[in-house]
Amino acid sequence: MLLTLQEIEEAADSVYKVIQPTSQISWPLLNQRCGCEVWVKHENHNPTGAFKVRGGLIYLGNLRQREPNIRGVCAATRGNHGQSIAFAAARNDLNAVIVVPEGNSPEKNAAMEALGAELVIYGRDFDESVERSVELAQERDLHLLPSFHMDLVKGVSTYALELFRAVSDLDRLYVPIGLGSGASGVICARNALGLDTEVIGVVSENANTYQLSFAAGKCISTNSADTIADGLAVRNPSRKALDMMLGQLERIVDISEQEILDAIAHYFTDTHNVAEGAGAAALAALLKEKEINKGKKVGVIFSGGNIDKDLFKQALG
Repeated sequence: MLLTLQEIEEAADSVYKVIQPTSQISWPLLNQRCGCEVWVKHENHNPTGAFKVRGGLIYLGNLRQREPNIRGVCAATRGNHGQSIAFAAARNDLNAVIVVPEGNSPEKNAAMEALGAELVIYGRDFDESVERSVELAQERDLHLLPSFHMDLVKGVSTYALELFRAVSDLDRLYVPIGLGSGASGVICARNALGLDTEVIGVVSENANTYQLSFAAGKCISTNSADTIADGLAVRNPSRKALDMMLGQLERIVDISEQEILDAIAHYFTDTHNVAEGAGAAALAALLKEKEINKGKKVGVIFSGGNIDKDLFKQALG
């Protein structure tokens, strides 16, 4: 079920008690590169460097009201979801235990610990970390925080509300898909405002579970999700997220690792903003579909800027 405009506005009121709305900017150099008028939604300007913080604030705020005696929360992440939970947990006087896979971004790990989270390293990828988070929540009597939930969607839908109210005549909008809260929030805001903007989902070609699932109309898992874009590295889709996307997304575009690296570099040269892999994914997809976007007004979600310095050097090199 999609959110109403009132529900999104109420979520926005709660979010703005803690953080400010982010900018949407049309950069001249980026417009030249893309051959169209591009509006970048800068979720990298949030306190945790990514859009996820909005969902964490709504989810944990509501959880605290429902369960005032709760001890703490447990979640699995590749980084931005974990930073969101750690940030919101601290504001609600809750302990946060965050499970990350082996080889996870050391800089994202450090950021989560700096926000007060207890970090647990387990598993070869995000999906194995999820399994461990379930066990830890049971062992320690912690609330298990899902990666997809309507409270998370409510929170992140507020960035789409800001963008659509600032630029209401977008022809299409590209949004990266990890577990799906961002794409779902965009769909909810667009529909609540009664707009005709096409919404295009973006995945890595190495982590295309949602592309396969969207095409089949049912959940299809993949054997791996080996991509430099941490926020897209998912093997098992959420049924609820897929249901929200079916019939609402125009299509899902896959992008290569090199296209992601190129988009990271383009963001830096054209806007002097630093993008992580998932944060650059929407721009990579727009450039891949450059021909159909000529002369159009197009939005891209810059979902986060939390990139390790070695990967950033690789992109610029």
